[in-house]
Amino acid sequence: MAGIGFELKKLFRATGVLSMLKAYGYTGMVTAGPMLLGVLFLLSINYIGRAAGLQKPEQDLLVCMITYCLLASMTIGSIFSMVMTRYVADLLYEEKEKDVIPSMEGILGFEMPFGGILWIIFLLNAGIDLMLCILNFVLFMELIVAWTQMNYLTAVKDYKGILMSYVYAIIFSVLTAMFGCAFLGVSLHILMLSVSVGYGVMIVYDMILLYGYFPNSMENHFAFLPWFDEYKDLMLVGFFTNLGLFSHLVIAWMSDVGIQIKGLYYGAPQHDVAALFAFITILITTINFVASVEVNFYPKYRRYYDLFNGTGSIVEIEQAENEMITVLEHELVYTARRQFYATALILSVGLVFLERLPLGFDSLMEGYFRVLSVGYGAYAVGNVLMLILMYFTDYEDARNSAILFGVSSTVLSALSLLLEAKYYGFGFALSCIIYFVFALFKLISYTQKLPYHILSSQPIVAERHYGFGSKLYAFISRNQNAA
Repeated sequence: MAGIGFELKKLFRATGVLSMLKAYGYTGMVTAGPMLLGVLFLLSINYIGRAAGLQKPEQDLLVCMITYCLLASMTIGSIFSMVMTRYVADLLYEEKEKDVIPSMEGILGFEMPFGGILWIIFLLNAGIDLMLCILNFVLFMELIVAWTQMNYLTAVKDYKGILMSYVYAIIFSVLTAMFGCAFLGVSLHILMLSVSVGYGVMIVYDMILLYGYFPNSMENHFAFLPWFDEYKDLMLVGFFTNLGLFSHLVIAWMSDVGIQIKGLYYGAPQHDVAALFAFITILITTINFVASVEVNFYPKYRRYYDLFNGTGSIVEIEQAENEMITVLEHELVYTARRQFYATALILSVGLVFLERLPLGFDSLMEGYFRVLSVGYGAYAVGNVLMLILMYFTDYEDARNSAILFGVSSTVLSALSLLLEAKYYGFGFALSCIIYFVFALFKLISYTQKLPYHILSSQPIVAERHYGFGSKLYAFISRNQNAA
C-alpha cells in the first residue's frame, strides 16, 4: 500500500465527519475498487439483459463467463502481485520513481502472455462460439492489467481521478449495454462487450494517471526479476491465499448443487450468490486495516526500527517496542471487533434485505450465506494477522499460514461434498478459523521475541539469492547490451 498511508494521515488528522468519510472512501476505492466494480458489472449488466429479454440459460452463462474471467485473472495476478508490491515499495524508498512505470510494463510483459496462453487453451475447449471466445479473452486480459495497476495506483495521490475512472467505467458499460440491446437486440455478445468497454475505459484512465504521475526512465523494465528469487515466499503467499479464498467456489460447481451451464462453464447459483454477498462483508475489515492499522501502527513501527540504527538507547528501544505492541494489539482488537459486529449485523438485518431482492433466496441459500459470512469474517481477521507478519518481515510464517489456508480450504471443501448439500460451506468456514488461529499464534510467538528476530536471527553477511529470476534478468540484460 505504498503511498496511501501518508495521504490518509492528513485526512484522519483533519477534523469533521467529511474528512473521515473521505479517508475511508479513498481506502475502499484503492483496495477494493476493481473487485467491487466486477460485482457491480455482473449485477447491473445481468439486470439489463434480463430486462431486455435475455433468456435464463444465457443469463447464467453471462454470470459464469464474467465470474470465470474474474477468478482466473485474480489467480494469475496473485502469483506476481505481492512481489511487485514489495519491489515498488523499494523503488519509492530508494527514490527511484523513474523505474516504477518500466517495472509495470515489464511485469505485464510476463503476465499477459503467460495468462493469455492458458486462457486461450481453456477457451478453445470451453464450448462457446468464436465471438464469445474473443470477448472473453479481451475481458480476461483487461482484468490482468487492472489487478496489476492496483499495485501502482496506491502511490498516486489523485484519489478523485481514481474515483472518476470507476464512474466513467460504469457509465460507459451501462450505456453500451442499453444502447446495444435497444438498437441491435439483446445478446450475450453485446453484454460481454459492454463489460469489456467498462474495464477498458477504467484501464485507459488509470494509465493516464500513472504515466502522468511517475517519470519514465524507459529503462530497467525487468530489474524486478531478482526480487522473485529474494522474495519467493511472497509468491506462495499470494497464490495460496487466493486459492484458499476461491477454491471452495470451484468445488461447489462440481457438487450436487452445481450445474453445467454450457461446455466447461459450470455454476452453483444457490452457493455462488450467497458466497458473493458474504464475500462483500469482509471489505469492512480490508478498508479498516489500511485506513486504521497502517495509519496508526506504522509510525510506531517506523520509530522502533529506526532506533536500531544506532540512534536509540536500550531504554528507548524497550519503550518504543512496548508502545508499538500496545498500538498493534489495540488496532487488531478494534479490527476484529468491527468485523464481528459487521458480520452479526449483516446476518440479522442484511439477510432480511437480501430476501427482499429478486435473487431467489431460499432456506438453503440463507444457510450458505450465514456460514460463509462467518468464514469470510474469520478469514478477514486472519489475513490481517498474516499481513502484520509480513510487516515484521516474518515471511516464513506468513507463507506457512497462507499454505495452510489454501490447502485446508481446498481439502475440507472437497471433503464436505461427502455430506448433505446444506453443509457445503462448513469446510471453507473451518479452514478460515484454522487460518485465523494459526496466524494469531505465529504473530504472538514472533512479537514475544522481537529483539531476537531483529538482532540475532538475521544473517551476519547479506545473502543474495541467485535463482531463475536473476539468471533470466542477466540473460535479458546481456542481449539488450549486445543489441
